[in-house]
Amino acid sequence: MSEIENETNHYFIDTNIWLYAFIEANNNEKMVKAKTIIESTANIIINTQVINETCINLSKKAQFTERQIQRLIDSFYTNYIVVETTEGSLLKASELREIHSFSFWDSLIISSALASDASILLSEDMQNGMIVEQQLEIINPFDRA
Repeated sequence: MSEIENETNHYFIDTNIWLYAFIEANNNEKMVKAKTIIESTANIIINTQVINETCINLSKKAQFTERQIQRLIDSFYTNYIVVETTEGSLLKASELREIHSFSFWDSLIISSALASDASILLSEDMQNGMIVEQQLEIINPFDRA
């Protein structure tokens, strides 16, 4: 990812990256990469959807306690830019679905990233290399191509 990183970019980080960083699993390579991304990237943006999805998955898959979840939520709001879901972001997400046929949840992520002036969306789940509205590049940090 170093070839795209610079201090002027704003990076929206999707749920899957956070989960790889927090859940110790069989894929140690992805865990290390996800942790490196989070620790070395400035200007990280997330939205409330990412917080919700991360918390529910950590509760179920990693048996995080409510106290751990509370500390994580506090950490998200303290250390990163958090974008709230608004009527405008929901309407923009609908427009994006109509144009690009994104899933409901992916369109909300993309809408939030656009609204926050992110230039890079890091996600394993979307089309690597796609540029949305001449502003936002979707990058799968695990893609070796």
